[in-house]
Amino acid sequence: MTEKPSRHYDRPLISRVYENLPGFGVDLFVGGREGASDVPLLRASGISTVLNCAVNLDFNYVAAPDEVSHDSRVGYGPAPIRYYKLGIVDGPGNPDTMFLAGYYQLLGALQQVLPEKPSYPMRERGNVLVNCRAGRSRSVILAALLLHLQIPKEFPTLASAVDHVREKRELRPDEWHETPKPMLIAAAESAAGWVRIVEADRARSGAVVKVSA
Repeated sequence: MTEKPSRHYDRPLISRVYENLPGFGVDLFVGGREGASDVPLLRASGISTVLNCAVNLDFNYVAAPDEVSHDSRVGYGPAPIRYYKLGIVDGPGNPDTMFLAGYYQLLGALQQVLPEKPSYPMRERGNVLVNCRAGRSRSVILAALLLHLQIPKEFPTLASAVDHVREKRELRPDEWHETPKPMLIAAAESAAGWVRIVEADRARSGAVVKVSA
C-alpha cells in the first residue's frame, strides 16, 4: 500500500536552525531549492556557503564566467556563493557511508581556510546553508547530525538534534514520518558511530579533535 503523502505547509525559504555555532561563530541554516537559488536572500542572511545534499538538484552560482563558453560547455568561474555538493537520495539507495562523507564535508566547509590568491576570490567566512529539494528530509538530517556530534552536551542524541531542527524548520508533527525519512535517520545514526571511531583514533594519534564521544 502506498503511503499517503503529507499535507503541504508553507514555511520560510530558509530557516536558521542554530545561531553562533560553537567554535565557528556562524549560523547554520536549512532550506529547499527556492531558498538556495535566491542569491539576494542568501547574501541578506549572511550566507556565504551552501552545501547542496540533493542528488536530483543542481545550481550554477557563477554570475560572470571566466570566459565565454563554447556551445558544448557550461560557464565556469568564481561565484558569490561558495558551493559544495553531496548527492544523497531521499529514500533507500544510498551507500552506508554517504552520511559519513556528508558530515565531514559539512564540517570541512566550516573549517576550510582558503589561500589568499587571486584564484580564490571568494574567501569570506559567513553563515552556512544546507539544502535539499524541499528542505524537509536530507538537509534536516545532515544538519541534525552535525549539531549532535559538534554540540553533544546540548544534543546528546541524534533524535534530540532532529527534533530541534524540525522545530526551527517549522515541520509539523504529521510530517515527521518523512521529515527526515526513516532510512536516512538510520544512516545518520550509523555515521555518528563511525565518526566517534574515527575521532577516537585521531585522538590517540594526537590529531585535533572537535567531536565528543
